[in-house]
Amino acid sequence: MNVLTLKSELQKILSDCKKNTKTIGFVPTMGALHKGHLSLVKRALTQNDCVVVSIFVNPTQFNNATDLEKYPRTLKNDVALLATLSNKIIVFAPEAKAFYDGMVKSKKYRFGGLENEMEGKHRKGHFNGVATVVSMLLKTVGPTVAYFGEKDFQQLQIIKKLVEIENIPVQIVGCPIVREPNGLAMSSRNKRLTEKQREEATFIYQTLTEVKEKFNDLSIPKLTKLVVSRFKNHSFLQLEYFEIANEKTLKTAKRKQKNTPYRAFIAVHAGAVRLIDNMALN
Repeated sequence: MNVLTLKSELQKILSDCKKNTKTIGFVPTMGALHKGHLSLVKRALTQNDCVVVSIFVNPTQFNNATDLEKYPRTLKNDVALLATLSNKIIVFAPEAKAFYDGMVKSKKYRFGGLENEMEGKHRKGHFNGVATVVSMLLKTVGPTVAYFGEKDFQQLQIIKKLVEIENIPVQIVGCPIVREPNGLAMSSRNKRLTEKQREEATFIYQTLTEVKEKFNDLSIPKLTKLVVSRFKNHSFLQLEYFEIANEKTLKTAKRKQKNTPYRAFIAVHAGAVRLIDNMALN
């Protein structure tokens, strides 16, 4: 399996793939791989001739230095895990300064308001960092298709807007959330949870499921009030936000409208670990 750190090395290998008009599937990750990531890689392997997986903890999308420092880095294990799927996967694991050509800095973007909702309200500048690195990765790899998980649904919508704005010739594919047996959305951050926190965090999924079940019967304000009350006295979990939003615009909804898809979004703290999740409601 090829593990590359330089853009020039990667592009040299991929040039042969492109010369032979083969399709390239791309799965960008920050490492600490789990079954959710592997589901994206499996799909890419099924649908493409060549597959690239990037493993890069991108500093520009962290607005908390401690969070960046504590983010799990497990490159050796990640490569071994990918090797169980295929030895033909190309792994791109650059160093930050080299990848950013010495200037580790975000560009500023406008995504028609998508960036100002939910995560954008609570993590200032986060999506500028995400968009900067995704744009650089897509232009470096030049994939036919790129795969992203729906756990970061807002990020997925922003990336779709990004390729439209920058006219990047790639198909962006969203893939379903992969969950632990207890319903917790798989995330690299889960590795930082204690056994008790992981057990208690199933409450997030249970709450979203309850909202989905009651969506047709209760108003959006009542559903929001219900969720807030559920978390108010929870011993292990602290609610940062809960919102029901229009799935396309991501704008917070106050009342339901016909023929409009809605999705519930939630961010919760389990001690020092921040967890996000979402669920389609109709």
